[in-house]
Amino acid sequence: QVKLVESGGGLVQPGGSLNLSCAAYGIIFSSSVMGWYRQAPGKQREFVASSGTDESTNYADPVKGRFTISRDNVRNRVWLQMIGLNSEGPAVYYCSAAGHRAVLPRNWSSYWGQGTQVTVSS
Repeated sequence: QVKLVESGGGLVQPGGSLNLSCAAYGIIFSSSVMGWYRQAPGKQREFVASSGTDESTNYADPVKGRFTISRDNVRNRVWLQMIGLNSEGPAVYYCSAAGHRAVLPRNWSSYWGQGTQVTVSS
């Protein structure tokens, strides 16, 4: 069973920083594309950042220069470091993975974590 477990969300003051973490289980992590998405109340889930199997990174325009995605293929973890949190409204941040299961059958699929709430407020 593939499972993604996010942590690190919470309440942060405007201009503050937060570091989200996602632990992945049951997936061949090193060959998986890992990503972060967010969903604000009443809005669709939107792309935030991704980390490719070659550790290339992509970011949504609103977060470029402020958010950094990183991964550890030994610990099967991906992080999202967020600084300068000002314009973001409350949102649930989701970890995503696209890759093969670690056990047979090694189907390729995409997976989501349960999400972690991030609220920027003074």
